[in-house]
Amino acid sequence: MNGPVILDRRSVLAGGGALIVSFSLRGAAAQEQKAQGPKLPGSLANSPYLDSWLRIDADGRITAFTGKAELGQGFRTAFQQIAAEQLDVAFDAVNVITADTRLTANEGYTSGSHSMQDSGTAILHAAAQARGLLVAEAARRFDLPAETLRTENAAVIALDGRRLGYGELVAADILHVQAQPTSPLKDPQTFKVMGRPLQRVDIPAKVTGGVAYVQDMRLPGMVHARVVRPPSYGAELVEFDAAAVENMPGVIRIVRDGNFLAVAAEKEFSAVKAMHALAAAAKWRESAKLPNQNDLPNVLTSLPSQDFAIFSRSGASVTGTKTIEATYTRPYQSHGSIGPSCAIAQFADGAMTVWTHTQGVYPDRQAIAEMLGMPPPSVHLIHVEGSGCYGHNGADDAAADAALIARALPGRPVRVQWMREQEHGWEPYGPAMVTKLSASLDAGGKIADWNFAVWSNTHSMRPGGAGSLLAAQHMAKPFAVPAPRPLPLPEGGGDRNAIPIYNFPNAHVMHHFIPAMPLRISAMRALGAYHNVFSIESFMDELAALAGADPVEFRLKHLEDRRGRDVVEKAAQEFGWNHGQKAPPNRGYGFAFARYKNLAAYCAIASEVEVDRETGRARLVRAVAAVDAGQVVNPDGITNQIEGAIVQSTSWTLYESVSFDDTRITSIDWQTYPILRFNAVPDSIKVHIINRPGQPFLGSGETGQGPAAASLANAIAHATGKRLRDLPLSRKRIKDAIGA
Repeated sequence: MNGPVILDRRSVLAGGGALIVSFSLRGAAAQEQKAQGPKLPGSLANSPYLDSWLRIDADGRITAFTGKAELGQGFRTAFQQIAAEQLDVAFDAVNVITADTRLTANEGYTSGSHSMQDSGTAILHAAAQARGLLVAEAARRFDLPAETLRTENAAVIALDGRRLGYGELVAADILHVQAQPTSPLKDPQTFKVMGRPLQRVDIPAKVTGGVAYVQDMRLPGMVHARVVRPPSYGAELVEFDAAAVENMPGVIRIVRDGNFLAVAAEKEFSAVKAMHALAAAAKWRESAKLPNQNDLPNVLTSLPSQDFAIFSRSGASVTGTKTIEATYTRPYQSHGSIGPSCAIAQFADGAMTVWTHTQGVYPDRQAIAEMLGMPPPSVHLIHVEGSGCYGHNGADDAAADAALIARALPGRPVRVQWMREQEHGWEPYGPAMVTKLSASLDAGGKIADWNFAVWSNTHSMRPGGAGSLLAAQHMAKPFAVPAPRPLPLPEGGGDRNAIPIYNFPNAHVMHHFIPAMPLRISAMRALGAYHNVFSIESFMDELAALAGADPVEFRLKHLEDRRGRDVVEKAAQEFGWNHGQKAPPNRGYGFAFARYKNLAAYCAIASEVEVDRETGRARLVRAVAAVDAGQVVNPDGITNQIEGAIVQSTSWTLYESVSFDDTRITSIDWQTYPILRFNAVPDSIKVHIINRPGQPFLGSGETGQGPAAASLANAIAHATGKRLRDLPLSRKRIKDAIGA
């Protein structure tokens, strides 16, 4: 591979394209739109010009643009389907360009399952309105009423057979107009591309050993670099002897800036050997700062917190006849990206270009520019998919590492590849959490009073400022880590999905936000929803048992949302759930449900597990899920997301926990941080999609993690007769519970 083509506005203009991507990143247009009328749909609200999202060349080529980063969700394929459908062209006629600070709109971070509802919605409406503009232009040229024309295969066709291709119709400014709040969307009954299970465009390279990830990129003249990370948080580099390393074969440069230490070499293995030699020559001053891992729940609940009552309902006075309480805990967990973080940077002619698998090219550009003391327009970030993601892992840090080293080697592309122990030891983890619940049942077996409290750190320390980057924190003049803040509802962070979707006459929810961060943490897939749904749905099973009720019937008894009821009933039906059912020996059945963030996709999951009572080993045997993600673009893509959520959540729930002593992270490889292996993958996962044609897209990428965890926990309780509330539900914990 000779590297990706780097486009900018000047080169596009010179290339003869007829419709130019010339979006405004300023807020003035969006503010003007707000003043004029209703809010525009999706990300059109912030980037309202149609040519922010679509380009049609004079030769008829069509490009759709998105500021979102493809992370394996498959949205490139879905966006291609959306644009093709609304423009009446073949799927293969559309190319999709993802996040790039010179080419695409600023859509912030790719997070929270927002790609479809934000960017997909913008492309949907932009393409529909572009089709209308093309028809209007053809009507003008034909001197015919627009309603007499139709579109097909990238052309506008008159009743008499005359046709004009889209390339013939475009003019330099035809799409440089602001979007309208409503669009002439096609009737779902006429869809030819949307709603079909098309093969994802990113898969072939991944399964054939092609260039699929930033880890695979090789640029002409590229050098390889490795960073020597401190052995622990807050460690200070007191001395190191560089002479011997500088004389090693292939070594080009040692880069030191305070506690930031790196080496660049001509070949990758030379860089690795030099890194190890440099690490051996470095001496650090460390201090014991980490909490007692064995008492982590008490540590968290004892730390100073900012307390918010995020939900309160006091309805009719109902007397509770039975009351139970429970505490659930989650440890710090790693993203566990299969490919350690990687980035390539090149500093040339006063400009810095970075190829990175960050989830936010614009925020990361801002952070890197601040770190380097450069104006943001001189820093160009291009998203390239990484091998493993699932939230804020080390991608942004690797990008900063590469940029800092590249500045010392102007002209040459610098590739930084983290080592496995660096990824595990230095990435920002998913925060540990504690939830405490209590509830009462009335005489009829319904929940009369519900109380929920969650303790957690912030769930996002993503870049925006340089202080979020490891390299900037370790420089001689370090940038301060920004103050952690709770993420606002309705989406929330640690309190995401803490407010129950069920209808209880009396309910109270507290969020205890803990500013102190004993370990480095940030966004991990689903944020607080994973643990909060695990807690709520486990507790619902405990309450159902107290009421002597079937778990599915008990949920339906408290659920009024019709679409929620539909997915619960569908999952139960397809699983073969029956009241009072008995599982085979050493097996158990479990059920759970949630609507992600209470505003995105609905998901219900029924599980069957087997438990080896001698060893405590639990294995998910089969799972059946039902999901409602609104209007479906690519059913195979949604299925991929739910299957992946179930497998990932199973790994989190049964195996994963960051370990540490009083000074260092100790879970630095796959032996000390075990994950789900292939021999533990479920025999069967069935996903049933409830399509809602014409309804808004609902994000589905993170809807399954919470229900999968609770469904698994409930099945283990069913199989063993023992309730486990502390994640992960490890072999030891299950065996100890059975033996208690």
